Amino acid sequence: MRRSVRAKLLALVLAPLVVGVPVLLGLVWTWGSEGYERLLNFKISSDLVTAHEYFDRVRIGVGHDVQALAESHRLVGLLAAQPAALPTLLAELAPGRRLDFLLLLDREGRPLAASQPLAGAAAPRLAWPAVASALNGTALTTVERFAPEALQYLSPALRERAWLPLVETRAAAPDARTAEDRGLVIHAAAPVYDAKRNLVGVLEGGVLLNGNLEMVDRINAIVYRDGSLPLGSRGTATLFLDDARIATNVRLFGDTRALGTRVSQAVRERVLGRGETWLGTAFVVNDDYVSGYEPIADGRGERVGMLYVGFLEEPFRSAGRMAMGALFALFIAISAAGAVLSLRWARSVFRPIERMNAVIQCVEQGEADARVGEVASRDELGRLAGEFDQLLDTLSAKREELQRWAEELDRKVAERTLELREANETLRRAQQQLVMSEKLAAIGELTAGVAHEINNPVAVIQGNLDVMRDQLGPAAEPVRQEIRLIHEQTDRIRQIVTKLLQFARPGEFAGYAEAVEVNEVVADCLFLTQHNFDRRAIEVITDFGAGARIEINRSELQQVLINVIVNAVQAMPAGGCLSLATADWGEDGEAVGAVIRVRDTGQGIAPEDLSHIFDPFFTTKKGSGTGLGLSISYTIVERYGGRIEVDSRPGEGTEFALWLRRDARYDESPSAPGFLRRW
Repeated sequence: MRRSVRAKLLALVLAPLVVGVPVLLGLVWTWGSEGYERLLNFKISSDLVTAHEYFDRVRIGVGHDVQALAESHRLVGLLAAQPAALPTLLAELAPGRRLDFLLLLDREGRPLAASQPLAGAAAPRLAWPAVASALNGTALTTVERFAPEALQYLSPALRERAWLPLVETRAAAPDARTAEDRGLVIHAAAPVYDAKRNLVGVLEGGVLLNGNLEMVDRINAIVYRDGSLPLGSRGTATLFLDDARIATNVRLFGDTRALGTRVSQAVRERVLGRGETWLGTAFVVNDDYVSGYEPIADGRGERVGMLYVGFLEEPFRSAGRMAMGALFALFIAISAAGAVLSLRWARSVFRPIERMNAVIQCVEQGEADARVGEVASRDELGRLAGEFDQLLDTLSAKREELQRWAEELDRKVAERTLELREANETLRRAQQQLVMSEKLAAIGELTAGVAHEINNPVAVIQGNLDVMRDQLGPAAEPVRQEIRLIHEQTDRIRQIVTKLLQFARPGEFAGYAEAVEVNEVVADCLFLTQHNFDRRAIEVITDFGAGARIEINRSELQQVLINVIVNAVQAMPAGGCLSLATADWGEDGEAVGAVIRVRDTGQGIAPEDLSHIFDPFFTTKKGSGTGLGLSISYTIVERYGGRIEVDSRPGEGTEFALWLRRDARYDESPSAPGFLRRW
């Protein structure tokens, strides 16, 4: 036990150093690395936004310059008065606006004059989106990719400036070309109007970006000002034509710029292929840079180049490693110092525990007088040792008291045993009652089986009666009355069997529910039972006030009403008055359904019979009734969520009230106990 306590305390002391510190350092390293990556990506994203804004400003500036020249009175005046002087004017204006070419086009897009002699026959320039937009009256500035022939046409000098040998670059996409001879141009065009605001031409101009080192140096100076990067890092900016660097301050070696080198295939596919922005570390020429690339699209929406900014990553990683190393060293030093102090404190903890453990072992061996005694510790452990000694004293005093309680407990157990025996007897009687209920349910199942078995011979009797009557023909006349009686009695057996089946299996006789008019069904039932009224001189009074439609099976509702009406008629053998009334049923101001009341003026129902009229097989018509009519009616109404109420006074008559809901709550399998429910 002593070794176990020591081991646990040592584990508690050393756990922060052996387990906690490595886990904590791992989390710090992971979170630090993730935070470092997010920080670098945020910075390069911000740098790329700044570079994009500057490049947009340059592009917009070229467009403004061309538009300003197109609106100058001098150009419009010469176009109208001295067209021959236009080339001289354009050659004078282009350098002042730092434009590499300037053309004046007619309304068909054909060149009228140029800042430099054009190399080739004049051809319409409607294919360029900027020119087409200007001819429609809207100035437009785009970035376009000019083919070598297009540059040659404008000026052989532009073609020479655009030509650039391609340098084999690691991880670049395969390319059979050895040089880049196309040009990336900021292309602008603006409409030229005369004094009457009639469109008379288009002024077209542009700036070649190939070899435009001044622009990328300016972008680099704006994005990466002095002091914005740690010592040893440097920022870069680049313009790409497709995947080739045409203007960059990335160094290939020494002061040689990496013109003609190409971007990696992964960056090309993502930026030029899918049109996405690249943010993250990438290998640039000969080193890892935190890089940001975004696509440059021409006037047709096609990606023709890329804008890039980035900075050398290694100084950032070195600074991060130094910071993490210092943090790790600090964690380890603090943990080691804490472990030494914890070991010293642990010693003052396990010594009093060892003494208490020794006393426990002595007590287990029968030394009831063993005690811990005084301990040097004055903390919770010292108090625990004193309380432990007092507990041992208390245990000795309680031992004798427990003996007395044991004797008293034996007496109480004997008393409780007698009570339990009586409870068991009560439970046995309840079980007998449950068995009786199960027997009653079995009788219901037996009734259903017997009813099904009776149907077979009844069908045979009826079939043979029909055959016998057909075979005998006129010879059956002497026994015609007997055959009729047999046929009536077999039909009565069939009706009794049907009622038995309906009682035993009400769900099998259930029909589909539909919305029916109460008044219409009651009227139909009166018509079907009309012959009973005529024979007994019964007066019928109706009051149809119900307007609600109820949801029930129409045939089953007719069965219930006919059964109640026939019972009422049979209760008045000497004649009387039969009242049928309908009304809407509402509760708390809401429509619930309808109520149908059937009242007779017969002798009424005896009070001792009133509570049994819905019981199966209960009847007061000795020899003529099965006792299933009202029981089946009760089951049908209850199945659709309604209820039947009866009010009868001997000598005054009986009233049955059928409460039917407009939304049926249908139960296809009512349980047997439901037949015994009453109001």
